Amino acid sequence: MGSCLSARIKAESPLHIGLSFKSARDGNDKGNSISKSSSVSTPRTPRTEGEILQSSNLKNFTYNDLKTATRNFRPDSVLGEGGFGSVFKGWVDEQSFAATKPGTGLVIAVKRLNQEGFQGHREWLTEIDYLGQLHHPNLVRLIGFCLEDEHRLLVYEFMPRGSLENHLFRSKLFTYSTCIPTCLLRFSFYLFGASGSAHFQPLSWSLRLKVALGAAKGLAFLHSEEAKVIYRDFKSSNILLDSDYNAKLSDFGLAKDGPTGDRSYVSTRVMGTYGYAAPEYMITGHLTAKSDVYSFGVVLLEILSGKRAIDKNRPSGEHSLVEWAKPYLTSKRRVLQMLDTRIEGQYSTAGALKAAKLAIQCISTEPKLRPNMNSVVKALEQLQDSSETSGAKGGPITEPVDKSSQGSDTTNNKAVSYPRPSASILNL
Repeated sequence: MGSCLSARIKAESPLHIGLSFKSARDGNDKGNSISKSSSVSTPRTPRTEGEILQSSNLKNFTYNDLKTATRNFRPDSVLGEGGFGSVFKGWVDEQSFAATKPGTGLVIAVKRLNQEGFQGHREWLTEIDYLGQLHHPNLVRLIGFCLEDEHRLLVYEFMPRGSLENHLFRSKLFTYSTCIPTCLLRFSFYLFGASGSAHFQPLSWSLRLKVALGAAKGLAFLHSEEAKVIYRDFKSSNILLDSDYNAKLSDFGLAKDGPTGDRSYVSTRVMGTYGYAAPEYMITGHLTAKSDVYSFGVVLLEILSGKRAIDKNRPSGEHSLVEWAKPYLTSKRRVLQMLDTRIEGQYSTAGALKAAKLAIQCISTEPKLRPNMNSVVKALEQLQDSSETSGAKGGPITEPVDKSSQGSDTTNNKAVSYPRPSASILNL
């Protein structure tokens, strides 16, 4: 596993016991981390594939519906491609979900599964199992699915600002790397935005805090008593942004139910993304909510530094962002030196030090020393409040407006409803 150091690779895994690896590549409200509009379903009994699909509360599209919505999957409708398959932009009626003319109705992103490979089907079903039942303002909305003959598709809300990764690193549409033979070669792709377009600009300090807080709220909800889900693949490319830069977590193909009873962890084969996965999980296969907290700490470091979780262009021993950042994080005098130069002058010294302190707590090698996500949310809310109250030198950067995306986000910041997954055959 350690040799899978490339930038975006997902490895295969069996259905019942997940050893696979992907390697690396906001909410407006400041209330409780568990939103009043969030909800979960209550039963926790093992479910078959048929039961998952029947109880998902999602629209069951026909293949012809989605062909029409995407203009027959035309090449100029492609938003991206990856190991799972291709993603297409489409339009449906907001009420009936019937296909409509381009530019009218609800904008959707349709992910079509490659017909080869069993791995994709498992993740397709896991995505339905979780996003079909979980609902929270900081989780991406899964609208429906299609299972017809050999066709497997997922239909999401369109996220016009794309991924956090795009904004931090100005990623290009296609990037690939190789790995050891046990890994499945995978292209990077951005499902919900026009990748490479001009509106992927560096985020201001205030927007970085907003995105971090929104993502933290989504993760805190997953860890709550209502949901009890371990996300297992928290990374900047899985944090999507709507037109107002509200963060929503996506890609639940590796999610698992958290431990039950007197168990403190879930024992499983390693799955996740190298560079973001917690070290103790990689070594033991023991998965806890604190594994996600470590991953959040890595993303927070990316947000603060503007550097990738894994970068082989850094000197030997510093390919990992965590290792690169440690000398800076352990010295108050050096903390400011690690911050992204593109946001220089936008933050106070006190605010930067608090954010760095939170990051180093999250990436502690000892899981018990990491805060829980509710504590992380509170810390970020306080940081955001103090930043807004005191102001930062130079003020925030005015974010460029992508006029083509305005009006595309039809949620208007309203909570979207979806409930909580029961235990299923996928979570063993």
